[in-house]
Amino acid sequence: MCAKDKAATQKKTSGCSKLRLRFELREWARVVVRRYNVAMRDVTEILNSVNDGDSSAREELFDRVYDDLRRIARNKLRSERNDHTLQATDLVNQCYLRLVPASEGSPSWASSRYFFAAAAHAMRRILIDYARARVAQMRGGGQKPLPLQEDEALAREYEQQIDLDEALSELARIDARKSQVVELHHFCGFSLAETAERLGLSSRTVVDDWDKARRVLKRLLSR
Repeated sequence: MCAKDKAATQKKTSGCSKLRLRFELREWARVVVRRYNVAMRDVTEILNSVNDGDSSAREELFDRVYDDLRRIARNKLRSERNDHTLQATDLVNQCYLRLVPASEGSPSWASSRYFFAAAAHAMRRILIDYARARVAQMRGGGQKPLPLQEDEALAREYEQQIDLDEALSELARIDARKSQVVELHHFCGFSLAETAERLGLSSRTVVDDWDKARRVLKRLLSR
């Protein structure tokens, strides 16, 4: 085989390999999306059972959503201090008890999207309550005080978190959807595409909401 024919054969083979790879990636993506949609439908069905008062569904729900809740918790704690006393498991457990208390009369969830958005909000509230308690201790005593310089730096760090939380709460009063986008993307670490999927919105809408929300938060924090 001459060099020209050999090069042509290699080029053809390379082209076939690329097409095969593209096809395999497309099929893999379809499988992932299909599995995700099935999982989300399952969670919604379990939530409906919980809403109907099925006590066994509460345990089933915990098993089904645990990995997702733990991922949210790890992302939230990643931005906290290394010496933070709350661990991901603690955060998940406290969050779940707020969302699905052991007693009857728990909130009614229309779908998995509402549930996970509420979970993100609940974890944010737990961490902010922790920050407020820490600031109160450092400002008013309680435990053995830290050295003054370290104490002040730590207090300011927690106070910045509280300021951001208050700004986000104000944003929620102005535009609840943009507040949810910030909560899922910034606080939970979901990508904008994942945030769009969780909220049932288009990627373009979420990108636009994220851009506008950042401008509003910057204005609120600068007051």
